[in-house]
Amino acid sequence: MKKKYIMAPGPTEVPPEVLAEAAKPVMHHRTPQFRKILTEVLDNMKYVIGTARNVYIMASSGTGAMEAAMANVVSAGDKVIVGTIGAFGDRWETMAKAYGASVVKVAPEWGYALSIAEVKKALDANPDAAAIFVQLNETSTGVYNDIEAIGKLTAGHKALLVVDGISGIGAQPYYMDKWGVDVTVIGSQKGLMIPPGLAYVSCSEKAWKVIEANKTPKFYFDLKRYEKAMTKEKMPDTPWTSAVSLIMQQAVALRLIKEETNEKVWERHAKLSKSVREGIKALGLELFAKENPAVVLTSIVAPQGIDTKILVKKIRDDYGISMAGGQGKMEGLIFRVGTLGYTDRFDPIMGVAAVEMALKEMGANIEIGKGVKRTMEVLMEEYK
Repeated sequence: MKKKYIMAPGPTEVPPEVLAEAAKPVMHHRTPQFRKILTEVLDNMKYVIGTARNVYIMASSGTGAMEAAMANVVSAGDKVIVGTIGAFGDRWETMAKAYGASVVKVAPEWGYALSIAEVKKALDANPDAAAIFVQLNETSTGVYNDIEAIGKLTAGHKALLVVDGISGIGAQPYYMDKWGVDVTVIGSQKGLMIPPGLAYVSCSEKAWKVIEANKTPKFYFDLKRYEKAMTKEKMPDTPWTSAVSLIMQQAVALRLIKEETNEKVWERHAKLSKSVREGIKALGLELFAKENPAVVLTSIVAPQGIDTKILVKKIRDDYGISMAGGQGKMEGLIFRVGTLGYTDRFDPIMGVAAVEMALKEMGANIEIGKGVKRTMEVLMEEYK
């Protein structure tokens, strides 16, 4: 028998009480009983992302929410700014071009966050830009962006600030309204602690004026249809068939988050990720993130001669722990240890131990136990 764990940046582990909810009978999605659960989920999502605005829920991956944002605020011929610090930021660029937009790209070297000065420069040079698309957290590199600072720049600009919060929300501080974010997109399978299949979008008043005037052809992802459904028969509803079982699971997961509180959730992720980083450094390994290291995962440069595609396969197959390798141009060169969602203080110890053993077996020059020892020391300091 081999017990299996997930320490990847998503999908993540799901709490047992959330999994148990999936075993309940399916409810009809147009009943008052289900819509009461839907109302609870949407209200609690406002708490999680820090907004008083409506939150729209759809059955899709997080990329579906990204496309919904793009389809509703961008028209063919628009100019947009894409601030990308990795593979998922590049997805914004690809999507914008698919919708006929011209793209101004701000792209620091991977491992670094967006320079606020460079973002300001791009906004100042492009007063006609319709939107700027950025990530809260970039899982391919393990770096997060300063969304609050970017929001201050777009507050007096025509451009909408559109944020991919798929991996960061539910793990690190985020205040949509206070920071001046115009469109937030989220996926369910990361910090929100349920399986893949739900996506969320929320829009500011500034964004909504653009959405109402937008002429881009769309159907399933038309946010005006979602807004109309919010007031149907005086209770929130969805324009299309709801992913009933997933929404029932989300209700339970959000109760757990509210019980812990946003602030404690953010603090927990910060502590766990710090312990992994310190454990990895104690082994003599290099962290890939040069600034703003993510709390959802730790990105690590492979020792000389180690192919991370082989490393993560070994950790998965021999030790039963799913981690992640590098993406795009970093494939085979870095690996990523997740500390996201349903995680606690023993997860970093287990993860660092698996990294140590696998690397040692692959011939890396490391001292077994040194990283685990440092990880444990940091956790004991953080949880005094």
